[in-house]
Amino acid sequence: MTHTHPIRVYYEDTDLAGIVYYANYLKFIERGRSEWVRALGLDQRAMKAAGEGVFAVRRVVADYLAPAKFDDLLDVTTGYLSHSTARLLLAQSVTRAGKTLFEAEVTLVCLAETGRPQPLPRALVEKIGV
Repeated sequence: MTHTHPIRVYYEDTDLAGIVYYANYLKFIERGRSEWVRALGLDQRAMKAAGEGVFAVRRVVADYLAPAKFDDLLDVTTGYLSHSTARLLLAQSVTRAGKTLFEAEVTLVCLAETGRPQPLPRALVEKIGV
């Protein structure tokens, strides 16, 4: 499943040059991942309360291809790549009017309250249908 989430660039997202500060792309894709999970019909708070774990970023491989600027309307696209017992691999991109500005491959791990890896929630695995 692929999900797209729109984001507007605000002044606070930019640096002195008026372009999006590089670390803010990580915030944008975090929002995109949260909305991807929500679009799957899953409630992360309920999953945590039921002991099904929480997601933590394990690894990000990012490419910054072109700058976004103040007031741009961006699309953050999140797509499933693969998973293992406790890991989930996603492809994410940030585009403006169809032009790719940023791409990332993100590895998430499902963690128990103890901080140790645990299996991905069954409902998530069922939703991604793999």
